[in-house]
Amino acid sequence: QVQLVETGGGLVQPGGSLTLSCAASGFVFNVYFMNWYRQAPGKERELIAGISSNGGNTAYADSVKGRFTVSRDNVKKTVNLQMNSLKPEDTAVYYCNARYDDSRSFWGQGTQVTVSS
Repeated sequence: QVQLVETGGGLVQPGGSLTLSCAASGFVFNVYFMNWYRQAPGKERELIAGISSNGGNTAYADSVKGRFTVSRDNVKKTVNLQMNSLKPEDTAVYYCNARYDDSRSFWGQGTQVTVSS
């Protein structure tokens, strides 16, 4: 059974940091591209970071570039999102996504991140 479980969300003050983690099981993790998406209230789900199957390549949305860092551990089958210099506009539900191709794409349940003073 495929599972992606996100943890690490919560309430943080502007300028603070959080690290999200996504634990994967039930599929061959080390051949999947891993992504982080987020969805703010009233907005569409947005791709914010991705990392290749071997971790050698990463990509970021302009909105988080320089502040967020995605990493993965193919032994532990986890992918992390280190978020620094958080802003109120980063408030959203954050989702982990595993993608091999159009027919093999899995989602986690999401974790809430709220940036507020």
